[in-house]
Formats: sequence, C-alpha cells, structure tokens
Amino acid sequence: MGRYRIRVATGAWLFSGSHNCVQLWLVGEHGEAELELQLRPVRGEEEEFVLDIPEDLGTLQFVKLRKQHSLVDDAWFCERITVQSPGTSTETEFPCYRWVQGTGVLSLPEGTARLAGDNALDVFQKHREKEVKERQQIYWLVLPSGTEELQARLEKELQNGSLFEADFILLDGIPANVIRGEKQYLAAPLVMLKMEPNGKLLPMVIQIQPPNPSFPTPTLFLPSDPPLAWLLAKSWVRNSDFQLHQLQYHLLNTHLVAEVIAVATMRCLPGLHPVFKLLVPHIRYTMEINTRARTQLISDGGIFDQPCQLLSQAASTGGGGHVQLLHRAVNKLTYSSLCPPDDLADRGLLGIPSALYAHDALQLWEIIARYVAGIIQLFYQRDDVVSGDPELQAWCREITEVGLCQAQDRGFPLSLQSQAQLCHFLTMCVFTCTAQHGAINQGQLDWYAWVPNAPCTMRMPPPTTKEDVTLATVMGSLPDIRQSCLQMTITWHLGRRQPDMVPLGHHKEEYFSDPKAKAVLSQFQTDLENLEKEITARNKQLDLPYEYLKPSRIENSVTI
Repeated sequence: MGRYRIRVATGAWLFSGSHNCVQLWLVGEHGEAELELQLRPVRGEEEEFVLDIPEDLGTLQFVKLRKQHSLVDDAWFCERITVQSPGTSTETEFPCYRWVQGTGVLSLPEGTARLAGDNALDVFQKHREKEVKERQQIYWLVLPSGTEELQARLEKELQNGSLFEADFILLDGIPANVIRGEKQYLAAPLVMLKMEPNGKLLPMVIQIQPPNPSFPTPTLFLPSDPPLAWLLAKSWVRNSDFQLHQLQYHLLNTHLVAEVIAVATMRCLPGLHPVFKLLVPHIRYTMEINTRARTQLISDGGIFDQPCQLLSQAASTGGGGHVQLLHRAVNKLTYSSLCPPDDLADRGLLGIPSALYAHDALQLWEIIARYVAGIIQLFYQRDDVVSGDPELQAWCREITEVGLCQAQDRGFPLSLQSQAQLCHFLTMCVFTCTAQHGAINQGQLDWYAWVPNAPCTMRMPPPTTKEDVTLATVMGSLPDIRQSCLQMTITWHLGRRQPDMVPLGHHKEEYFSDPKAKAVLSQFQTDLENLEKEITARNKQLDLPYEYLKPSRIENSVTI
C-alpha cells in the first residue's frame, strides 16, 4: 500500500502515439491493482502518474496493459514502463519496445534478465514458456534439402576504382571479399594471383571458361597479351566478382545468416533471456528488409532473375542462375568463414599492412568479443550453466540444424557446452549482423558506380581467342546505358546510409535493467569510440582512406 509513481514512455516513430485509451494494472507478489487513470499515449512523450493504492502489492512482477478502442484499432508503440514503489528511491523497469494492437491483455515482466533455471517464482517460468510458444506460431523456419526448397525458403516469408588504371592492386573495398594470399577462385573465371612485397595482388593468369573434357583447353589470358584482350578478361573476372559479392558475400553471408539468427532468437528465447536482450538490438528490421529482397530482387521476375536474353538484364546470373549460385554457396558456408580471426588466417591476409579491412575487422571482433563476454559472465558463471540451459541449446540447434541446413558438417555447433564456446558463437552473430554487413554493403556505390570496374552483366559470350578482341568487342560486352544506369541506381540504393541509422552499440532501447549490464554496454561504447579515433588518425595518412569499418558508420543491425 502507498503511493506509486508510474512513467509510461511512447516511441518517437511516426504514428507511435494512439488515440485509444490504455488501461494499466500493477502485479506484485501479493496481488494486483487496476490503475484508475485514463492514458492516451502521445508520440515521443513520457507521461508520469502518481497514484495511491490501498493494497499491499509486495515486490512488483508485471505490468499488464490493454488498449481499448471503439471504432478504430489505433496501434501504439510502447517503449517502456517504469514504476517507483512506496518507500523506495529506485525504479522497477518493464521494457516493451513493441507495437500494442488489438484488445488483448499484454503482460510485461520486470526487466531483470533471467535464465530458465533462475525463476524462483513459477509465474515467470510460465510467462516465458507462454511467450515462446506464441512466438513459434508467428516465426517459423523450413528445412531446405535442395535447390527447389532453397528457392521456396528464400521466397517464403514475409559503391570509383577504375579497372583501366589498376590491376587488382586494392586489397580493400569490394575485392577484399574474395582475395586470398595466393589464389582466388571466382564463379566462372580462375585467376592466379601473385603477392607483391607491399601486399598488392597482381593477376598472372586468367582463365575465363572452366575446363571441360569434351572441349579444347580454355584460353589463358596473360598480362603480356594484347591490351584489349587482357582488359576484357579482367572485365569478365570483375563481372564474376559482382555476382559473388551481391549473392554470396552480401545476401547469403550477412542478410540471410542474420535472418536465421533473428528467427531462431524470436522462436527459442523469451524476452527475459539475457541472450535475447543481447541480440535483439542487432536483428532490428532484418526480416523486413529481407522480405523486400525476396519480393523485389531474387523473386521470380525480380531484378536478379531477369533472363539473360532480355536487354533489361541486371545480372549475369539471371534466369535462375542466382539460385544455383546460392545453393552452392550455402554448401560452402563454414563457421570459420564468418569469424575474422579464422577466415583471415585461412586466406593468408594477417599481418599485411595494406589489408585495412583485415586490421579493422580484427579490432572490431575483439571489441565485440569483450562486450559479449562481459554480458555473458554476468549470467553464466560456469560451463555447466551454459550446457544446462535448454532455451539456449534449442536456439543454437535451430540455427545450425534448421536455419543453416544441417551446418554441423561445416563447423557450426549443434550445442554450446562452455562459456568460451557461447561467447565465440555470439561474437560471430553480432559481428555478422553489424561490422561484416557494413564492410560489404557500404562500398557498393564507390566500387560499382564506374560500371567497367565491375560490370553487373556481360552482353557477349566470353572471348575464346585473344587476337580477335577489338574495342567494339569490349564495348559490346559491357552493359549498355540502361543496364549501367540500373547498376548505379541499385548500388546507390543498397549502400546508402539510412535516415534513422543507429550506429553500432548506440541503440536507445534499454533491454537490460541490471546496472552491471549497463556498465558493460557503456564500456563497449567507449571501446568503439577509441577505435573510431584510431581509424580516423590512420586514414589521414592514406591517399585512399578506408572508412567502411569506422564504428560510427556501422549500422547496429542489417536494415538495408
């Protein structure tokens, strides 16, 4: 009994407020009380109420709310509700951060993160079980077993370096996705590269056509060949790199992997789970943007599906080739390829001064790893607590076995048995959804606006001889004006900064109410600011600054 101070925060998004009346209840260990107030939420405002309640509610457990309407269901975006109980100076937080619709009662639990075994009160355990069950009716995954089912899954749910002036001498930007220390294999061409002492990669041999026992040995193109023949061969390589970049390294390795993480998180982890609270800011808008990709880019008749014979073809993999490429890429997607320390070592790119992506990616990986470890150590003090968490194990299994198509054969874990293993897996999740997508997405206009540097499609068959290549052959092979304009438009649109962009680590939602967890997040932000200063200082000394992994330019989730 006594005086309660209640604050209700409404989001600042467009239409976040509501003209509907909202009813609130406070639920404590000794009972609940319906609040006598008329709340009509206003966009971007926090409303405060002071009420005397005669009942002794005890320690608060939930805030329940129901939005009533007469004529129109006017949705309301509730950010959070905080309550100061009688005789205390601290506030109890009830995070929401969701749209409230309909007339059903929504229960918001007190925001302290809890594992399944930490629920001293049965009421919290029942709440988390009910929440997960309801989410599994909304979010679902299907298990692809072949190309056709992969296509079904993809459709089911809702960047000026000049090729004329440089011979693959830039290690950063878009080419960094597939660069290896000695060799580089692309979709069709085979490119043999040599590493210079200064870290530059120079092509030695280009083989455009794949070997076939039924045909003569394909032509090998060399730097000593006629200039136009060598130029056209390099254009074919860069065309292949365009396909791999957009479909494998961008769509699959960031967008679709992030979606697998997002769906599994929503299906398996209740809102009270610390891993849910850790990941939810990093999956914001991911499913929405992927739905757009499926309906506009890779769907039947979408931009990437235009058949090759159409003049409006936007990609060489049109007419179904993009699905085949994705299917092959899924089979080659390994756990280590998503973890920079392993991936960069495997590609021989560690310790190369000019490999700026490698340097910045490793720095970010270490910062994210410290942040993840700081959070996880608050809740998992021993390895047996990790292995004994049924919600966590279901989440991991769903990512590997269902979302990533039986990926345990490619190094992904089916279960998490230790604190170190959990931290490494979560670091991969956060890095993929933030830094890796930023590195691959931001430079598209920079590297693709000059179309000959990386043509989206080629209009003539690849050359089989060197002597017959003329300027007319080169111009007839490169995209026409319409295709070039489409390439520039798409790469501008996909790589542009969003107006409501949230930088890495600076999300406004407060899912953790524990002061220790908030301190870990604050240190994460400090570490990112220090790296920002370091990269800024380094870039001032460079003729071509590498900006894509500056923390201020990295989005906190995959949103474009």
